[in-house]
Amino acid sequence: MRLLDALVEQRIAAAAARGEFDDLPGAGHPLALDDDALVPEEVRVANRILKNAGFAPPAVEQLRALRELQNELTAVSDSATRGRLQAKMLALDMALESLRGGPMVVPHEYCRRIAERLSERALADEAATS
Repeated sequence: MRLLDALVEQRIAAAAARGEFDDLPGAGHPLALDDDALVPEEVRVANRILKNAGFAPPAVEQLRALRELQNELTAVSDSATRGRLQAKMLALDMALESLRGGPMVVPHEYCRRIAERLSERALADEAATS
């Protein structure tokens, strides 16, 4: 297999040296790649069908909802409301973990420090805009 890979690379390099790739459509612009490189192959087809039908996979919907909750959290100063939003975020995070096939192993202390830093940043941003 390595021999075949080397031969392909050699031919691509020779074609590039001859300038055969210079006038391709979109030359000089970034490629528009789908974000499914990390999605298992057996799920990609189903996701593509959902996308073409105007729907998003459940994980994408949950990530959107999580992002919206994070935005709400930065705008809220009431501790009771913040607690409810954080509980909703935790529930969404747990649902995402189940879609991934299990919990991510992240130390609790690390998560706590990230949450503190995000809260500090949100307060600083809030103070800066006030």
